[in-house]
Amino acid sequence: MTDILKTIFESVLVGNKKGVSDGVQQAVDAGVDAGEILNKGLIAAMSEVGRRFEEGEYFVPEMLIAARAMSAGMEIIKPLLVKAGVETIGKVAIGTVKGDLHDIGKNLVGMMMEGAGFEVIDLGVDVTPDRFVEAARSGVNIIAMSALLTTTIPSMEATIKAIEVSNLRDSVRILVGGAPVTQAYAEKIGADGYAADASAAARKALEIVGRS
Repeated sequence: MTDILKTIFESVLVGNKKGVSDGVQQAVDAGVDAGEILNKGLIAAMSEVGRRFEEGEYFVPEMLIAARAMSAGMEIIKPLLVKAGVETIGKVAIGTVKGDLHDIGKNLVGMMMEGAGFEVIDLGVDVTPDRFVEAARSGVNIIAMSALLTTTIPSMEATIKAIEVSNLRDSVRILVGGAPVTQAYAEKIGADGYAADASAAARKALEIVGRS
């Protein structure tokens, strides 16, 4: 790893947003390939952040500031990646289910997914089953649903049924998560996977696309 990529990597780890954006811009100006910046700088760092979180070295605040720092770098190289035709490893549509307006967990999952190399389509909060169906129809690989309230988790089952009725169930994988959600509930409603936190969600998504 070159010094400039190492700087980007370490800046993400400590959540130094300016350090990341300055490092990425310096790398771009020096002619470093955008794909290399993405994979060896940003994605590699977020993989390490996820490892530290799962090992108990990092907690949600550290993971959140690291993800925000990573996003600052992504904003700079996204146009370059598109121009170079660098493909993402998959598309994820993420949203908080109908009736639920909580977005912190959903946002963190989205950033961790992006940090793992996915193209993330953020549907926002209070997302109806029909909007998830539209996302499935648009060609995403994974639909990730979040809920923080016990009163809103039935929307997850309603969404899965709506996708089934639309004959799209075989074309998309479904992940669920959030405070009241459990592995048992995920299995009961027919989801393909459950994640207890943002790091686990990104890891599960990688498993789904065969990149774990």
